[in-house]
This record gives sequence, C-alpha cells and structure tokens, in this order.
Amino acid sequence: MQMSTTQTVHHPMFARLWVAMSSHETELITRLRRENLDGLTGRVLEIGAGAGNNFAYYPDTVEQVVAIEPEEHLFEHGQRAAAAAPVPVSVTEKTGEALANDPAGEEPFDAVVCSLVLCTVNDPDLVVSQALSHLKPGGELRYLEHVASAGALGRVQRAADATVWPRLFGNCHTHRDTESVIEAAGFEVQSRRRLWTLPRWAPLPVSEFAIGRAVRPA
Repeated sequence: MQMSTTQTVHHPMFARLWVAMSSHETELITRLRRENLDGLTGRVLEIGAGAGNNFAYYPDTVEQVVAIEPEEHLFEHGQRAAAAAPVPVSVTEKTGEALANDPAGEEPFDAVVCSLVLCTVNDPDLVVSQALSHLKPGGELRYLEHVASAGALGRVQRAADATVWPRLFGNCHTHRDTESVIEAAGFEVQSRRRLWTLPRWAPLPVSEFAIGRAVRPA
C-alpha cells in the first residue's frame, strides 16, 4: 500500500489483489502475525493496516488500536475488519508520512505495529522516525516485514525493484534494509529473527521475512 506525503493513495487493482491474497494467508503468516502482536498492552498505532488482517489477533490487554490505511479499497475492508475485532479499533484514511503533520501530542502510544508495509512507503526513514516520535519512552515497535536478502536472491530483488515489481504490487520494494532503517531512526532492537516463508526452491523476491521488537530509549 503505497504511502506519500498526501493523505490517501489509490492502487485499486493491487488493492483487490491484496484482499484476495489476504483472505488466503498461509498458516505460517497467521502465526507470525500473532507472534508480532503477542504481549502488547495499552494504546497501539498500526501503520498501513491493509485489509485489517491483524485486527483479529490483538490481545485483550490492548485498550485501543488506532490504525491508518491510505488506500481507499483497503480502508473500506479495514473498517469492516475493525467492526469484528476483539478490541476497539478505529481506522483512519491517511499515509504513514502524513503522521509528520500529527504531533504525538498529549497521548503518545504504548506501541507501534508495522506489518508488510515498510516495503511500500515512499519514505521509510520518515515513516519510521514518525513511529518513534509517536511512542512513549520505552514504547515498542513491533515489525513483520519482508526484507533485503543476500546473494542470488538479493540480485533478483534489485532487478525486480528496478523494473515492474513496484508498479504491479502497490509500490512494494523487495530489497529494503528495513532493520537498518529502524536502528538509524533511534530504536534499540531488542529481539529479531529472520525466516523463509516460501520454499528455497521458489525464490520469489518476498521470500525472506524479518520479525522483531524494538524500543524507543527511555
């Protein structure tokens, strides 16, 4: 879901494809979503909520989820998913970059969640820095993202990013070093691991995922 400094974006063909794909996620992706949200408490900001696939898995220790999703079709699906969520969820149609216009104010968040979104934003450095600014000191960033690989797959990713992949898949860039962006913004990564979500004989550019927990220093 591409994000820009504007409030909304439009990728109707990809959005419909994403909804279809999201409704048939693998058991592994579902487990990773649950793991990424496990143990969260208080108020949570979710950046790039997509069709709202995370909403069903928030633990009941979460008091409120404020989710943003700038793509119109996905925003509508997210609203429906929010209505069925086990915790209070509100969905706003805006981009991650647009958070720069929303100061953290008097109510910073206990956690920020990014799931399969930092590959699509126009300015990942800005979005991650805004995530940091909207957190309480000691607050968490939970991330689940496909990331840049090394070796032959990395070369495939770079070629994909330079050609048709971003245009076909909602501005998705497969060779982003997302964890370096998170650390450069000022987060302290407390835990992380990488795993393959597709067989190694099927080296699609989005095969390798990173899941981790980072905190804003107190």
